[in-house]
Amino acid sequence: MPDVAAPIGAVSRGAAGRGGLDPRSKILLVLAVSLAVMSPGGLVFVPAGIVLATLLAVTEGAWRRAVAIPVLAVLMYLLGWVLPLLWPNPLVTVVAIGCGYLIRFVAAFGVGAHFIATTSPTQLSAALRAWRLPRALSVTLAVMLRFFPVVAAESAAVLDAMRLRGLAGATGLARHPILSMERFTVPMIAASLRASEDLSASAILRGLGSRHRPVSLDPPRFGWPDLVLVLALTVFAAASLLLPNLLTMVIA
Repeated sequence: MPDVAAPIGAVSRGAAGRGGLDPRSKILLVLAVSLAVMSPGGLVFVPAGIVLATLLAVTEGAWRRAVAIPVLAVLMYLLGWVLPLLWPNPLVTVVAIGCGYLIRFVAAFGVGAHFIATTSPTQLSAALRAWRLPRALSVTLAVMLRFFPVVAAESAAVLDAMRLRGLAGATGLARHPILSMERFTVPMIAASLRASEDLSASAILRGLGSRHRPVSLDPPRFGWPDLVLVLALTVFAAASLLLPNLLTMVIA
């Protein structure tokens, strides 16, 4: 496993070229979009955030996400804005209020998914070190970024095993609710412990805890993709403020 033996903070050139953007730009992008769409008047920026998240998914070749983001956004719009006009009743009002918040998360999670998919833990560590953040914070975030995909893979394996035994899905959960939760929880706890041990061994091999400052083989640098991102964000922000918005027009 060459990735485990590589020095901590070393960034693969192949991995660095996948996203095109500097990791620091992607971090700021996630923060900016999240703050914009989750603010009290954030509905104005939601369409631009959804378009931006879809474009980012297309640039990295994540076609499922590129389709899922606009489909979910359209579904939330139909349930939250169109359905109350066609069928007004208290239940639809509750659903509409929920969709009014969930559509914000579609934009925020879409941009966040691009950051997670195109940023390796070593890239994240190098970016945080370039910002001179404390090592305790940078190491914690990098380990979290590596831990979540491991847990997701383990949970998929556990669900496959449960499906073979007829314990997965709505039918299995309805027939054996306690047994299904037990058969999922216990293996996941064991898998999480194994993953933490593997990450600890990898961290030791990478020199984690050393007094010497790690040096990145390919340090993060701002380039023309970051300039394009700034221009795109400026255009999207101006369009959100100047152009008519269906989410606010219907409410008004």
